[in-house]
Amino acid sequence: MNELKRLCDLPLNKTAVVAGVGGGNSRKRINDLGIVEGCRITPVFKSPFGDPVAYFVKHTLIALRNKDSSEIWVRCDDDI
Repeated sequence: MNELKRLCDLPLNKTAVVAGVGGGNSRKRINDLGIVEGCRITPVFKSPFGDPVAYFVKHTLIALRNKDSSEIWVRCDDDI
């Protein structure tokens, strides 16, 4: 299936491909971090209270708040 999920709903260590970034003011900042359509992204660490989460993208570890990661839509690798 080609079901889209929000990045914040992706379980740890599950790689996905970015399908799109929602609108809003944070879109440019997210794109500037290298999170663009077609790139692979993997959540690897979660803070003790669950926010923020560290993501591995383009050989870099980036921390995003759930507010920002909820605007990123992904497709799991096993769905492509």
